[in-house]
Formats: sequence, structure tokens, C-alpha cells
Amino acid sequence: MAAMRKRFASVCSSSSAEEDSAGLYDSAAMSVSDPASEQEHPYASLLCCHSVQDSLLSSNSSFTRYRGILNWIIILLVLTHAHLFLENFIQHGFLIDVKKVFQHLIEDYNTCSSVSLILGANIFPITALLLEKSQEKGILSHANGQHLHLVNLGLLLLCPAAVIVHEPATSTGGAFLSLWLYTVLGMKLYSYQEANRWYRQAHLADADKDHNGSAAQKAHNLYYFLLAPTLCYQRDFPCTPKVRINNLLHRLLEMVIVIQIMVGIVQQWIEPIFQRSEHSFSSMDITMRVEHLVELVAPTHFLWLLVFFLSHSSLNFCAELLRFGDRHFYGDWWNATTLIAFWKNWNIPFQKWCHRHVHTQLVGENVPSSRAELLVFLMSAAVLEYMFALPLCNCRLWIFAVMMFELLVAVFLRDYFQGNYGNGLVWLCLLLGPPLAVITYFHDHYISFHHGHPSPSSPLMSDHRLPSTFLLEPQ
Repeated sequence: MAAMRKRFASVCSSSSAEEDSAGLYDSAAMSVSDPASEQEHPYASLLCCHSVQDSLLSSNSSFTRYRGILNWIIILLVLTHAHLFLENFIQHGFLIDVKKVFQHLIEDYNTCSSVSLILGANIFPITALLLEKSQEKGILSHANGQHLHLVNLGLLLLCPAAVIVHEPATSTGGAFLSLWLYTVLGMKLYSYQEANRWYRQAHLADADKDHNGSAAQKAHNLYYFLLAPTLCYQRDFPCTPKVRINNLLHRLLEMVIVIQIMVGIVQQWIEPIFQRSEHSFSSMDITMRVEHLVELVAPTHFLWLLVFFLSHSSLNFCAELLRFGDRHFYGDWWNATTLIAFWKNWNIPFQKWCHRHVHTQLVGENVPSSRAELLVFLMSAAVLEYMFALPLCNCRLWIFAVMMFELLVAVFLRDYFQGNYGNGLVWLCLLLGPPLAVITYFHDHYISFHHGHPSPSSPLMSDHRLPSTFLLEPQ
């Protein structure tokens, strides 16, 4: 018996030693032992029933086999929000009215300033085209042409801001649309003149003279680029063989459905929360401010996700219509384990433009790469603040401050939150980050109109020009 115990003990110890050296924690591999020993001692595997392994809910388990818990969380979220929707309908009734959306759009586009801004935007690409043709023909020197391009871009950026600030008749809906259009147009035209300058420096202009002989052909190339879902110019874009009608209709249906859902969330969920408030966020005490922010987290996050899906559908619709081949508009940002990885995958066209025309140029001027990345981030934060603060005539730097806080989180906590923990931190920052800061601007604009002196009308919150997505008569 003593000899048998020694043999059993040697079998168990050798089995556990092999598992420790291989780093295996699978229960199926625990019973692996020498076949000869098992034949000689058939009960050895029954005596060796323990080995070194971690619990499934511990961090060392690599968080595998969690599908059932994920399904449980999804069902719980659906049931919880179904209760919130039911309570909302019982308390406020059915507030969704799609008819008011179309009525508002008809009224909003009767304002001359917004329409004039949008139509007047054609002046700047035509000017850029004439400047390029003048440089190709030798009428303008490259240095003077570049200076005139910069003047053209400066006027492009100043024009909408001057009209929005000095023209009170401009609706906020028209201001948002005009500002977005001019910002995108400015980035495109900057890429257009920079890329053409690179072509000339690389002596490629002579090779393309046959393709650029007429103004009509050049204008077609430029306006195709202005309509294409990209911010980076090149003379030949990859194209698909044909327009797929089924895909086009699919994307169009997606856009219609998503817009209706967004209208419902805003009218039925966000607007009643705004109505319960009588003070702006800056004048609230800390308890009331936190309470309102917590109430707005869920609808704001859903609205932000819908905006992302709407951009996915609209960009693919535009690409399909123009047969534009490069449709890598975003990466798998939902799997990002750091905020830096999220920023690089969230908006690929903007990321490409920043890397091509800002980061690379700064590095070429002997700016360190890390400092260049910081400047790119500061520029994107300033642009986002500008896009929302100017139409609402209310600059509080909330969006900029939140993005700066996220930058600090990304720099100082990236070594402590990795893997699944890092992905959880990214989602937490998305829940409590810029989308929530954006909605506070609309909250304060709503309060200023209904409980204070009316501010310039907002497409989201006003009695006459407020889009019906937010339209609800004050109680």
C-alpha cells in the first residue's frame, strides 16, 4: 500500500507540474498523465482531482465563457428601458409628431440668410479652381497662388461666423447646417490645394495635362471630390463598377428609420426632462446638476449611437450613388481598449485628413510627433466646440473641457486599464463624455427661451423655429 501511495503521489505531482509549466488551467487537461501509469494504476486519475486554476469571475480568467451573462444584461436593459418608456407614456402621453418636423423644415428654409449662405458656398470652390488653373498656365506663381488660396480659405471660414453672429434672422437649424457645410468645404479645399501643390512639386502636372485640358473636366473632378464622402483629395479616386440600386435603397430606408427613432427619443424622452428644469446648468446647485445629467445619460447615449449609424448610412449612400470605392469610414471603435484607439477609429476620413495635412506637416517642420498629436487633438476639440457653441450663441467651453479631461484619462490611466478593463473605461467615457456635454448646450438654450429672454431660435428648442424633434409646448 505504501508503494502504491507513492506511485499515486508521483502521478499527481508530475501531472500538476506539467500543468504549471505549460500554464494550462483547463480541467480537461488536468487528468492527462502517463498512459503506462494509468494502465498500471486505473484509480490514479480519480485521486488527482485538484490543480491550480482561477475562478471564472476573477481577472486572471481572461473573461471567457461570458455569453450567458451578456444575454442576461441585454434582457435586463431591454426590460428596464421598457419600464421607463411605459412610465413616460403614462405620465406625458404620446408626444411624437412627425408632421411638425416637415412643417418646421418648410418654415426654416424660408429664412434667406441660411439659403444664401449655402448657395454662396459655391464661390469658394470656383475661386480655388481658377487659382489652380492660373498656376498651371503660369499666370500665377506658386507662392502667390498659395497665398491667395489661404485668403480664400480664411474668407470661407469667416463668412458663416459673421452671418450667424450679425444676422438675428438666421435660424439655429440653418446655422448648424451652414457651419457644418462650410467647415467640411474648408477642409476639402485645403486638401485640394495642398495635393495639387504636391503634384506639381513631384512633376506630375505635365503627365496629367491631357486629363486637365478643359475647365469642365477639371470642375467635374473638383465637384466630384466635394460631393464624395472623403476629406482628402487625389486626382483619381477608386470607383466601383456600377451603382447597386438595392444597396442604395437599403441605405435610404435605414436613414429614414433612424431619423424617425431619433425624433421619437428627442420628443418623448429628452424634452420632458428639459421641461422639468427651470435653471441652466451653470446656475444649478451640484445635486440638481448631477440629477439632471444622470437622467440625460441614457437618452443622450442612444441618440449619439443613432447619429453614428445615421452617418454610416448616409456616407455609404453617398458613396454608392457616386460609385466611390473607399468606404472605410470607421474602424472597430467599439472594441477599443484605450481612448486613443477610439479616436483613431471613430472617424477615419477626419483622421486621415489630420494625419495627412496637419500631423505630417508639423513633423516635417521638426515638431515632435507627440506634440503634433497633441496639437491635432486640441484642434479637433476646438472645432467641435465651435460647431455647437456658435449656432447656439452660448460658448461655455464644456465640450472642450470634457475632451481635455478625457485626454488626461487617456494619458495617465492607460497603463492601469488594459484589455477588457480598458474597453470598459472607454465606454464609461463615451457615456459621460462629449455627447453629454453637447446636450447641456441644448438644455441651456431651451431654458433661456422658455424661462428667460429668448435667444436666437434653435432648431432643437424654440416655439416657432425649433424643429419638431424637440418641439413641445411649455406647460
